[in-house]
Amino acid sequence: MASDSTFDVVSKVDSQEVSNALNQAQKEIVQRYDFKGVGAEVDFSGEKILMKANSEERVKAVLDVLQSKLVKRNISLKSLDAGEPYQSGKEYRIEASIVEGIAQDVAKKINKLIRDEAPKGVKSTIQGDELRVSSKSRDDLQATMALLRTFEDADLQFVNFR
Repeated sequence: MASDSTFDVVSKVDSQEVSNALNQAQKEIVQRYDFKGVGAEVDFSGEKILMKANSEERVKAVLDVLQSKLVKRNISLKSLDAGEPYQSGKEYRIEASIVEGIAQDVAKKINKLIRDEAPKGVKSTIQGDELRVSSKSRDDLQATMALLRTFEDADLQFVNFR
């Protein structure tokens, strides 16, 4: 087993870049004329991002501003889990969160994809919120990486390639 080459599949987000994107979004919302007087704001408390405005269209525009700032900071929108707008009193809100780690159901999909479409000698195991992929051939592992880059359900990175 020691002669096997491995890599880990993870889904991580740079929290400093997320914080910078949120700060930029807050500044833009305060400065933009179309957000004046509509109660538009973005609040970030640990895990949750809360966007508020007085109409459904405005709160969707706040979400759009946040998404554009995340993209500029090279954070995949697959990592942003935004809910639907809902009314709370006189204002509309959208709750969102930044998703890190690979969920169990997504990990099972990735495992199945590797079993079905990767080269024959490639094995994968789920280890918490990441996957370890191993094979005797480094070329097979690189082909598996290319296959996983086409995966749509999560933002994946590859680390510890040995």
